[in-house]
Amino acid sequence: MSDMSEFYEVFFEECFEGLEVMESGLLALQPGSTDMEEINTIFRAAHSIKGGSATFDFNDIASFTHVMETLLDQMRSGEREVTTPDIDLLLESVDCLSEMINATRDEEALDEARIADLKKRLEDALENPAGAESGDASDEAKGDSFTAGKEEDDSAGPGWKIRFVPGVNAIEEGLDPLAIFEALSDLGDLKVACGADSVPEVDNLKPEQLYLSWNATLRGDVKLQRIKDVFGWLDGDSKVEIEPLEPSADEGKSAEAAQAPEERTKSEKAPQAEKVVPISSAETTPGKEPEKASGKPAKPKKSSGKSEGSIRVSISKIDALINLVGELVITQSMLGQFGENFDLSQIDVLRDGLNELERNSRELQQTAMQIRMLPISTSFNRFPRLVRDLSNKLGKKVELQIIGENTEIDKTVLEKIGDPLVHLVRNSLDHGLETPEVRRAAGKPEVGVLKLEAYHEGGNIVIDVIDDGAGLNKQKILGKAIERGIVSPDKKLDDDEINNLIFQPGFSTAEVVSDVSGRGVGMDVVRRNIEDLGGHVYIMSEEGKGSTLRITLPLTLAIIDGQLVRVGDCQYVIPMLVIDESLQVDPRMVKRYKGQADLYRLRDEYIPILRLKEAFNLETGGDNLDEGLLVVVETERRRIGLFVDELMSQQQVVIKSIERNFRKVNGFSGATILGDGTVALIIDAAGLVREHFGVGGKVNIPQVDAA
Repeated sequence: MSDMSEFYEVFFEECFEGLEVMESGLLALQPGSTDMEEINTIFRAAHSIKGGSATFDFNDIASFTHVMETLLDQMRSGEREVTTPDIDLLLESVDCLSEMINATRDEEALDEARIADLKKRLEDALENPAGAESGDASDEAKGDSFTAGKEEDDSAGPGWKIRFVPGVNAIEEGLDPLAIFEALSDLGDLKVACGADSVPEVDNLKPEQLYLSWNATLRGDVKLQRIKDVFGWLDGDSKVEIEPLEPSADEGKSAEAAQAPEERTKSEKAPQAEKVVPISSAETTPGKEPEKASGKPAKPKKSSGKSEGSIRVSISKIDALINLVGELVITQSMLGQFGENFDLSQIDVLRDGLNELERNSRELQQTAMQIRMLPISTSFNRFPRLVRDLSNKLGKKVELQIIGENTEIDKTVLEKIGDPLVHLVRNSLDHGLETPEVRRAAGKPEVGVLKLEAYHEGGNIVIDVIDDGAGLNKQKILGKAIERGIVSPDKKLDDDEINNLIFQPGFSTAEVVSDVSGRGVGMDVVRRNIEDLGGHVYIMSEEGKGSTLRITLPLTLAIIDGQLVRVGDCQYVIPMLVIDESLQVDPRMVKRYKGQADLYRLRDEYIPILRLKEAFNLETGGDNLDEGLLVVVETERRRIGLFVDELMSQQQVVIKSIERNFRKVNGFSGATILGDGTVALIIDAAGLVREHFGVGGKVNIPQVDAA
């Protein structure tokens, strides 16, 4: 295949999956841990990245990963204890490896200085294994895959004889014999012979199984342990026999001597099987020069456009989708019979068929939407590392608890919620949780608890960020707000209103600005980003006991429940998520505010009225408030009334993006096609509030209580 881009894409995707496995595994390791299963999982992930990198000739990545792999191998063999410095070093190396893979994918320059520094630190760590045990114990701990002659003598002499018999399922377990031989060839002069005596008859042959074995000679001053490192990840039925090469043996005889007697008997009958071929050689046709392979494969090509992205879907979801498509085909066949000779006596059958079509379409829609759903653990997985690093930096002891990580959410929502969550977690760590000394003085445990919890509630997903820290200092917040002129000194605010002041742009009570937080940048952006997703963020806090930041989001952005309204000759959709209520306008409750806008008295408060006819510059539509309806929506921390001519039906609508053709259109979040083919724009309530009533908008009207 001339275009390698697909292979590169798969390789990089697998690399990032491996990095996630390594990071989560390292975070789970405790100093002094003897959890060999966890260490083996981390080791295999590193080994896979190294093997894939070597296959694509990304030698910088392969070389760096090899040093990490060797350190991990010392841990899993019992040669060194698991220590906090080693875990920190490996986590830092995972970060560096991630940067290397990203740079390679994007064809950017590597940070050679950082790579060299970390590689040197890894090599220094290898020279000083903590809790080192005897070599015999280490070799024994590796299992019984190896058989080595004169194991107590690690001197290489002229070289080694190697017999490699992989298990029949080795390919399925990720074995790449070529990568192994390439790694061996880097150690010295390697020559290999392949044995095929175990290949069964065609009738009994299973293509996914491996029946070959190999005999090799490796000449050069090579330590036995370096050869073992190449085969170090093997387990199961795979066997490796390593013997010192006799000084008097020549290359041909040594390879033959390494063969088992039965192989030599067979090779006499089939001499082509015993031919020793250098691993770097290729079979050539007589009279033709072998083609010279290029030094490196083609580099990964940069995509000419934006990456479309991908998503992994479980087989069960695909099966359900295929099953529903089959049901639709059956329904289509049933309805198709009415096309030519329709008889009114069949009207009940037709009605049943249409009901079945409606049911299948609804289930197909739900199943198709499920395909886009991913577990929120995809986002939560970043936080153990973040909490560990930040708590160490801040000198705090923190226990992170993650609950509901399997809760599913739409992929688009998941991608956009990551950064706001990071900001909220950083704020809880910096401002919420106290240092061990302060917690002890307050009668609390030294270790603070930070909890991330996700769950479904109605048609939404709820994410809670909970800490048992100091809580919000409401007097301090109110004092800072008065000092900055955000609220007047004589205005009385309840607890919720004081809490919400932290979402004001630039608001901060921090005395010291740090690189973690304190500049007052972010909380207003967090709220805006969440509301742009159709969600809300609330804060609940009790001073001295902790805080809860609650994010409520729609499960999906592709389909929403909407209220269809008419303004003049146009139809619009208002998302049900933002609608509080709808009411007939009572002219006696309308007041004019400083000649700029109308306010409507709704029970104990006045809310501003926005006429959609004026907001959208429409030529048609009612002007008199007593002739229309008011749709009360809540967004951007306030309520407003949208004046419309008529409320029509409530329905589920499929959101179509309009930014592709029109860029960002103020006041609208998308469009939808109604059942009669009419296009209706979907109103962005948050955008309308910002444009017409928010800070910096046309009219900044405070929300006032009714007198």
